[in-house]
Amino acid sequence: MGSESGRVKRGEQSRISQWLRLRSKPSTEDPGREREALLLAVAAAGLPLAPAAHPAGYRCSCDRIGCPTPARHPVSFAWQTQSTTDRAQVERWARNQPQANFITATGMVHDVLDVPLEAGRSALERLLAAGVGVGPVAESAGTGDQARMLFFTATRGTPEDEDEWWPCALDCHPETMDEHPGLRWHCRGSYVLVPPAALPGDHAVSWVRGMEHPLPDPLTLLETLTDACAAYADSTPDTPATVAWPLGR
Repeated sequence: MGSESGRVKRGEQSRISQWLRLRSKPSTEDPGREREALLLAVAAAGLPLAPAAHPAGYRCSCDRIGCPTPARHPVSFAWQTQSTTDRAQVERWARNQPQANFITATGMVHDVLDVPLEAGRSALERLLAAGVGVGPVAESAGTGDQARMLFFTATRGTPEDEDEWWPCALDCHPETMDEHPGLRWHCRGSYVLVPPAALPGDHAVSWVRGMEHPLPDPLTLLETLTDACAAYADSTPDTPATVAWPLGR
C-alpha cells in the first residue's frame, strides 16, 4: 500500500512538473488568436470579463503617476457593471485593445482563493495526490509577494440565510490586497487578472489548469490552502502569518 501511494504521489508531482514545463514553452499559434480563444473560453464558462491596464515598459498604461498596481487594475471605474460574458463584446475588446489585460469580477459566478506561489504549488500537489477536485488554477508571476497562485472556485455568493455568510479578514477587495500577504479570498466586490495577462518586468499571468476543469466548492480547498500558507509563513520569517479561518457571526 505504501509503495502504491508513493507511486501515485510521484506521478501527480510529475504531472505538475509537465504542466509547468508546457506552460513555459512558446506557443506556435498566433498570439492574438490564442489570447482571444483563452478569453472567450473564460467568458463561455460564465466568468464576466472587463478590460484592464497593461504594461508600458516598467510602468502602467494608465495615466496615474506612481500607479500602485501597474497593469493589474481595470480600465474603467465601472468595471463591475461593465463586466460581461457576451462573446461579441469580448471579441471586440480583444481585437480593438490588443495589448489590454482583462480582469474577471468575482462574487457573481466564481470566487478566487489567492495564495503565495510557493504555498500554492505545495497545496496543488497535495490536493491532486488526495484526489480532490481542483478547478482552474493560474499563476501570477512576479517578485516577492506579487508571485501568486490563483485557485478559481464556485462562489458562495449571497446566501438566502445571511448567517451563512461571514464578515471575514480573508475577504479580499482590490483596495485591501496588500493587507493579506497570506491567503486572499476574492469574492463580492473584488476581481483578479485572467490569463493571458502581461505584467511589468516581463512577468505574466498564465494558466496551470484551464477552464475545462469545473469550479469546485471553495471549502473543499480551504483547509489545504491555509495549511500551505501557514507552512510558507513559517519558512519565511519576514512574511506575516495572516492566514485566518472564516469567522462565524
